[in-house]
Amino acid sequence: MRPYILAESYWKDIKEQKIDLAVLPWAATEAHNYHLPYGTDIVETERIAAEAAKIAWEKGAKISVLPAIPFGANTGQSDITLDINLNPSTQSIILEDIISVLHRQKIKKFLIINGHGGNNFKQILRELGLKFPEVFLASCDWYAAVNKKDYFENSGDHADEMETSLMLYIARDQVLPLSKAGDGREKKIKITGINEGWAWTERKWSKVTEDTGIGNPKKASREKGEKYFNAVVEKVAQLFIEIASADLEKLYE
Repeated sequence: MRPYILAESYWKDIKEQKIDLAVLPWAATEAHNYHLPYGTDIVETERIAAEAAKIAWEKGAKISVLPAIPFGANTGQSDITLDINLNPSTQSIILEDIISVLHRQKIKKFLIINGHGGNNFKQILRELGLKFPEVFLASCDWYAAVNKKDYFENSGDHADEMETSLMLYIARDQVLPLSKAGDGREKKIKITGINEGWAWTERKWSKVTEDTGIGNPKKASREKGEKYFNAVVEKVAQLFIEIASADLEKLYE
């Protein structure tokens, strides 16, 4: 059993264990082109969190990875069958309940490892930071930890070459043949500022993509996925270690 995975832990051990950092994987349940399963974000985020926690644990950091939240903010996908949505206000309630447990039990550090682009926890954590000032609250997007351009030829952000390669490495039996995948072509909005990235509006998924993918997955490979996975895990593990060992009274220099 893995002592850094809460779901695999036992009360007789947990009740005596010092926990430096609680990590919450947060993903989504949504369509991923024609070749990846609805649980792609869950599989990826749980595996990355677990492998990073293993490295951190072996280096002395007492990490507890909580069970993943499988549903994310999918407000722009309301007409995509069974893309399950949690409103940001619901996410805030869930987080407050979890953080209140940590606060009560004197666990002082909490990190969300996010695996879904529609999730954005910054404003929620700002507000909860006022309610729980003794708890260090942070979030990270594992898919932003390293530069994808160093590993993949085609750009994209959903069921693309990166995600397909990653799934070919960590869950090959869940990936259908790439011959079944759509090309992930994305239609661009006709508003310049949004295309340039300094303005924002939510994408209406069924208007933007026909196959629910954004980015061509056809050049994906298991080998690319392995290299990318290892690089991401090393970066995330370092983040776990630094937060776990940080002196909250001396965070800044």
